[in-house]
Amino acid sequence: MKSVFVLSIIPAALVTAGCTMGPTAADYDRMTMEVVKRSFVERGIAKLDRLEQDEARLACWQSEVSGKPLDQKTAKAIEEAAYKSVKWPSDGKFLGNWEEGEKIAQSGRGLTWSDDAKVVNGGNCYNCHQISKEEISYGTLGPSLYNYGKLRGVTDPNSPAAKPIIEYTWAKIWNSRAFNACTKMPSAGHKGILNEQQIKHIMALLLDPNSPVNK
Repeated sequence: MKSVFVLSIIPAALVTAGCTMGPTAADYDRMTMEVVKRSFVERGIAKLDRLEQDEARLACWQSEVSGKPLDQKTAKAIEEAAYKSVKWPSDGKFLGNWEEGEKIAQSGRGLTWSDDAKVVNGGNCYNCHQISKEEISYGTLGPSLYNYGKLRGVTDPNSPAAKPIIEYTWAKIWNSRAFNACTKMPSAGHKGILNEQQIKHIMALLLDPNSPVNK
């Protein structure tokens, strides 16, 4: 009954708005968000704060609703702020263990209403990317990452030549908006989805020449 009541407020609101002038895109955005907030129920570790949008996400959402691309100035500001938020490895080492990275990439556990807060989060990377050719079940929302390091010439992760792509990859995983303001990719480090050591393992999966990803 609650959802029916909530949805019924939209036509009424539109009629009221129509007495003066037609509702704007902002009106639709506001009413939609009101519906979402009224119909969302906290459950387990899923709290209402998940509905809050930061300035970057709000700007991208408004761009999507309007059908107009985000202006370059705003996009650049979002990307620069995201890059500044990146926390680099505390010990200066970027790569961990690729075998652990594969486990993290395969795991989609953590952060759902049915999970305990103590559950170690997975990366759920295969949900959007092809990574290892051994795994035949993967999503296509993101680009294929198979041969990620090999295609980018990373034969020795410790060489100076590999540094740019290694730092790019770390920053992309830590805060994905650093290179694409309105990306759909989660910001694993910035949002606390994965910790530093987990990201190192994912880095190894993608860049270690011994990883099956680069075979």
